[in-house]
Amino acid sequence: MATQSREDGITLSREEMETLNAAFEQGTLAGAASRLQEILESLETVHLDMVIMGETGSGKSSFVNALRGLRDEDAGAARTGVVETTQEPTPYQHPQYPNVTIWDLPGISTFGIYPEAYLDQLGFSSCNIFIIIASQHFTAQHAVLAHHIQSMGKSLYFVRSKVDVDLDSSLQRRPSSYSEAGVLQEIQEDCEEGLRAQEIEFSRVFLLSAFELGKYDFHLLKETLEKELKHHKWETFLLALPGISLQILEKKKASMLQHMWLVSTVASGIHTVPIPGLSISCDVDLLVRTLQGYCKAFGLDDNSLEKLAAQMDQPVGQLRALVKSPLAKEVSKTLVVQLLTQATSMVPKLSKQVVSTAPVLASMASGALSFATTYKMIRSFVDKVTEDAQRVLIKVFEVEAEK
Repeated sequence: MATQSREDGITLSREEMETLNAAFEQGTLAGAASRLQEILESLETVHLDMVIMGETGSGKSSFVNALRGLRDEDAGAARTGVVETTQEPTPYQHPQYPNVTIWDLPGISTFGIYPEAYLDQLGFSSCNIFIIIASQHFTAQHAVLAHHIQSMGKSLYFVRSKVDVDLDSSLQRRPSSYSEAGVLQEIQEDCEEGLRAQEIEFSRVFLLSAFELGKYDFHLLKETLEKELKHHKWETFLLALPGISLQILEKKKASMLQHMWLVSTVASGIHTVPIPGLSISCDVDLLVRTLQGYCKAFGLDDNSLEKLAAQMDQPVGQLRALVKSPLAKEVSKTLVVQLLTQATSMVPKLSKQVVSTAPVLASMASGALSFATTYKMIRSFVDKVTEDAQRVLIKVFEVEAEK
């Protein structure tokens, strides 16, 4: 069943919303929160499996690393090289989100002419996304594989890699007549003509560089996945994406704003404890985990900042100085209570916002103040970590521009 509109702040399916409405009609916040807790826990355990395949040397492994926010030389990165370094299908978990697995497959010639037996034997029927990469042309071998994947009813996408190499080469050969847009269009048309000749159904071929993931067609691939993936799986993929563009950071923020009303209801309706000095009760442990998760999604944790600083060849302290909000490891129960205390003075201004986000709460006296305070606290925190992530990314852009 289709999900509710994302603009309305609801991330649940129609069936989930009907069940939730029934719980609200029972007249207690605890009853609704209990159902929401089940949904919240299910969202945290959504698994996403991506399969990356292509020719030897097409940049499969580098693309796997880029999606995981790693360089080829980083610890835990997929092995890369000019010869085939992937000898068997290898799963790579995301360093921050272990429920996201990206499979790196051996060169496409390994499949021979029987990709069905190869893929079926490995159990890839349970995978969600298949991406076929080519660094030059899409061939008959790509076509055989693509036909089988599409016959399985799976989402299949075509990526033309190493376009940065093609652009550099074209510039060196024809500097006076060079046009980046013209070269990219030529590559695009060549790839799509090759796929049509093989009678392959596709929406478009995405032109990418694993070493400059934020450039070229990556934003189009991201937008396509957003439209075609089931909602919860898209949210999982989005949070795991490295923050390589301001647009991705805004998408992450939007996802969190949809998510936080659900957290606020659960935190103020189940396992609540009174907050000293405040007229509210809530689940502080849940709020700690939630804020820590938001920091990690924005790369505001020690490991992410250290890796980014190493990639920039800059002191990590320079990046930490840009972060005004707490890092993931600094989010504690004491901090959450402090943030809740700060939020209490702003709760009266929230009435219209609360009603528009979760109208049914307006008719429920019990727990309404706890919900409103918790909601305001999380909203303020998300705004601040978004600004921090944006400052860090702008610094990355500045350092790259100076190179």
